[in-house]
Amino acid sequence: MMGSLDLVRVGSRGSRLALAQATTAADALREASTGLVTALVPITTAGDRDRHRPFGEIGERGIFVKELEEALLADRIDVAVHSAKDMTAGDPPGLVVGAYLPRADARDALCGVTALRPGLRVGTASARRRSFLLSLEPSLRIEPLRGNVETRLRKRDERGLDAIVLAVAGLERLGLEREIGLRFDPLGLVPEAGQGAVALQVRDAERPLVVALDHAPTRRCVEAERACVARIGAGCQAPVGAFHDGEHLRAAIGAEDGTWLEVADGDDPIAIADELLGRVP
Repeated sequence: MMGSLDLVRVGSRGSRLALAQATTAADALREASTGLVTALVPITTAGDRDRHRPFGEIGERGIFVKELEEALLADRIDVAVHSAKDMTAGDPPGLVVGAYLPRADARDALCGVTALRPGLRVGTASARRRSFLLSLEPSLRIEPLRGNVETRLRKRDERGLDAIVLAVAGLERLGLEREIGLRFDPLGLVPEAGQGAVALQVRDAERPLVVALDHAPTRRCVEAERACVARIGAGCQAPVGAFHDGEHLRAAIGAEDGTWLEVADGDDPIAIADELLGRVP
């Protein structure tokens, strides 16, 4: 049960971007239900505590959501607000994504220069971005870079990097659009599954709390992307991306060093995943 008849505890990571997303969700909840009171509950995740090691060394996908899910299951919060791209392919028993807010721009952004050029030093901690960038321009020098959005922008300048790659949606939500030099074509540099979408996760019995906020087109696209990536992840650990444009799904899988990249398009997430797995060298 919720903590109170009128109070909804909204859990979120504590970064400025995460809290901005949680505030948007809390505002939407109050607008949808007269008399509802919300309280933000910041929660530190494994990905927040370890700011130095590459993501793959900390754990599998979900390093930014596990503690929020545990808080839901323990009834310490009523709604967990996630960046959908951080979520694992499936929900733990007893939890569901009750709503997806309308999706923002799903593209990746190049911040620092306006085009990829040979030899650029580019910062990113994402294996997907590293792989796909190198497939576009093999001479890039990719350097690991962790931290929240503001930290990565600061480190770009401190370390003299030519550019870093961030999600367009996060930059826009923080009012940092001015940092964007190039918005990558999502059919060229395929985004992370769920990128740009905000997911509201709840206990299964309390789905009615958020269901009015669910944006059906976003759910359809993100769920297709998550299903495709889940299927690929069960058979291969190579970097992967997936993007549904509202009509068709594109997925990509590549070598970490960018030496090969396979792309497939279609309507069936499982068929696309199986096609890509069959092409992996």
